[in-house]
This record gives sequence, structure tokens and C-alpha cells, in this order.
Amino acid sequence: MFKEDSIEVRRDVNAMLIPSGDKVTVKKGALVMITQALGNSYTVYINGNLARVEGKDGDALGMVILEEPDFNMLDGTLEDKIWEVLKTCFDPEIPVNIVDLGLVYECYTEMVDQGFVVHVKMTLTAPGCGMGPALVADIEQKIRTLQDVNTVKIDLIFDPPWSRSMMSDVAKLQLGML
Repeated sequence: MFKEDSIEVRRDVNAMLIPSGDKVTVKKGALVMITQALGNSYTVYINGNLARVEGKDGDALGMVILEEPDFNMLDGTLEDKIWEVLKTCFDPEIPVNIVDLGLVYECYTEMVDQGFVVHVKMTLTAPGCGMGPALVADIEQKIRTLQDVNTVKIDLIFDPPWSRSMMSDVAKLQLGML
């Protein structure tokens, strides 16, 4: 079955192993299977592992190149822009963004010197969720693209514990729960 669903990688491409967050290179000619294509990235299955390939490298998978929008161009405050960025972050195993999943409890900025520190308090769907490091790395990398952001501090908390009741109606609809 894997052979039929697999895609041959067209060029060497950088990826991030899930859940560790380690950086790897997927070599040209490797066979992968795309398991998810959300949030401007592709999650691929390769050699018994999951890896995330940035959307800008979609051509290496024979897919569309997914351009990351420039959130700096949006109207609104820095916090408004951060919330929009967070909506592009997806748990690699669940096809819903982390905001609609109810994983983000708090987000605020603090002016320090000539820039901002962004504080995000969030949780995972389960305390032992192995996707945590990959998710945190994705969030931090995306928030750092915003102008005047010097530091991103992500605090993983588990009190209150996440429950399905924290999901938005949009998320519940996407997952067939409504």
C-alpha cells in the first residue's frame, strides 16, 4: 500500500522530525507519503517517522508551493497579528488550528528595550502529547516573523487540562463533532 500512495522527493529538502523537532534533510529520490497539508506545511511519513516540510518547499514533493502570508501587512495591533499567526499553526496529528482547538489560553506582548517579548500560555491535547516540541517550534518560528518581536516565550501548562469543550464550533464541525 505504501508504494502506491508514496511520492518520490524531487530534490533534497529540509524537514523537521516530529515530535522531536530535530532538523533533517530528506534526500532526492526518497519515498514519502503526505499525511497532512495544513498550516502552510506538509507532514510526511518517511522511514517510519513523521517529518514536517515547509510549504515553500512543496515543489520538492510535487505539490503546490505554499506561500506564507505576510502578517506584518495586516491591520490591527501586534496581538491581533499574533492571533492570526497562531491560526496557521496545526497539531501535526489533528487537522484543526491550535486556536480553534482551544489550546491557546493566553497571548500578550510586553515592550522591552526596542522590541517586544511575546508570551503565549498554551496546552496540548494531552500532557504526554509527543507533538509538543514540534508544535512549540512551529509557533515560535512563525511568531518571530512579525516585526519588532525580539523574543517568544511559550509556556506549556496543563492546568486547566484541555478538553473537547474548549474547541470552537468551527473545530467541532471540522472534526465531525457537531
